[in-house]
Amino acid sequence: MLRFRNTLSGKVEEFHPMNEGEVRFYYCGPTVWEYGHIGNFRSAVAADIVRRYLKFKGYKVLHVMNITDVEDRIIAKSQQAGLSIDDYTAKYIDALWEDFDALGCERPEIVPRATRHIPEMVSLIEKLLETNHAYASDGSIYYRIASFPDYGKLSKINFAGNIAGASERIDTDKYEKEDARDFALWKEPANENEPAWDAPIGRGRPGWHIECSAMAWKHLGEQFDIHGGGIDLVFPHHENELAQSACAFHADRMANVWMHNGFLQVEGDKMSKSEGNFVTIRELLADWPGEVLRLSMLKTHYRSPIDWTLKAMEESAKTLDDWYWVAADAKGETPSDAVIEALSDDLNTPQMITSLHSLRNRAASGAEQDRKEFAASLRLLGFLSESAAEWKSRKQQASGVDPKQIDGLISDRTAARARKDFKESDRIRDELAAMGVVIKDSKDGTTWEIAR
Repeated sequence: MLRFRNTLSGKVEEFHPMNEGEVRFYYCGPTVWEYGHIGNFRSAVAADIVRRYLKFKGYKVLHVMNITDVEDRIIAKSQQAGLSIDDYTAKYIDALWEDFDALGCERPEIVPRATRHIPEMVSLIEKLLETNHAYASDGSIYYRIASFPDYGKLSKINFAGNIAGASERIDTDKYEKEDARDFALWKEPANENEPAWDAPIGRGRPGWHIECSAMAWKHLGEQFDIHGGGIDLVFPHHENELAQSACAFHADRMANVWMHNGFLQVEGDKMSKSEGNFVTIRELLADWPGEVLRLSMLKTHYRSPIDWTLKAMEESAKTLDDWYWVAADAKGETPSDAVIEALSDDLNTPQMITSLHSLRNRAASGAEQDRKEFAASLRLLGFLSESAAEWKSRKQQASGVDPKQIDGLISDRTAARARKDFKESDRIRDELAAMGVVIKDSKDGTTWEIAR
């Protein structure tokens, strides 16, 4: 039985797709105004686990991940650089896919861009105008929140009598509105140089919230199975999406299941540029394999907050070194029952990793079936993307050490030990340790690996 925690109901529910055998899944992708940070990709990895597991369970998955390529920051940055929106965002979109691939995320079937879906946005706004859920004011168009009595049912925020306080988080648009809570669907250009599109509803550009509603409608229909994203999007973004889509299509919901991953902080503090702890995936990938970042994210349940620390990455690196050594290119196809059970329970990845450690111990004892299950379980989760030899070689290259030099020092140490020159043996061991090399002596000889 597959169960997910549904933000809409506030409960963990058994999952049943709208159409048997297929799942339509929308994930709120990044805004490409700069390189993606670890918080962005915490959401991407969570969505990837949803996707992978649904496919494993036999569902045909239609996964849509949008790219927001027009909004205030992009407009400001592109104009400062003297570039068009497309030219400005191009390098960040290329970087997105490089980071995406490095973290082992499977690419969605459809990746719509906001700037390519203006007609759908205009059509959706026209539906809302026709049914009195939207109104024009001072050249812009707003969604009328008072027309939707269920507004707030996703975020569980009660807005009655709290308009002034709520407005601080809802909208910063400096236009005339009927209600402080109302949000912009279509914005009049602030000046003649600001990007805008000609449309029957007037020249302008879309508000952020209408973009996702229009792209989801275009590629998944009026209602679909799962909508995912970070918990910071529950309000106002997803609340507004739900409201405008429900009103446009005379429905009580946009998606049957809403899934949200928790916040991410760095070394105990909220990540922000002002704090100097704003970390992009690009920066991390310069020092760590993508699978290390992936494992560091999966150690925490997707709904719980993550404290991103150097220590956690070092532990993940050691764990993956061990997993690659134990799996040793085993060709299993059936994951462990314990891993499947953990994932079926609202993607309980911490419990899954506990099961993996237990399975690892059995696999290391030499049981071939356990090794196959172990390898299959890791591949289901997006690990073992390369052979054990490739993993070790890449780690050695990243360390900057010369394997031949290491082998030579180990040979010298072995000779010193054979002649009982333990002082020399210890000196060589210390020299290796200073190079970041960990040695392990056994009856079969001495092996070595790079420590981070």
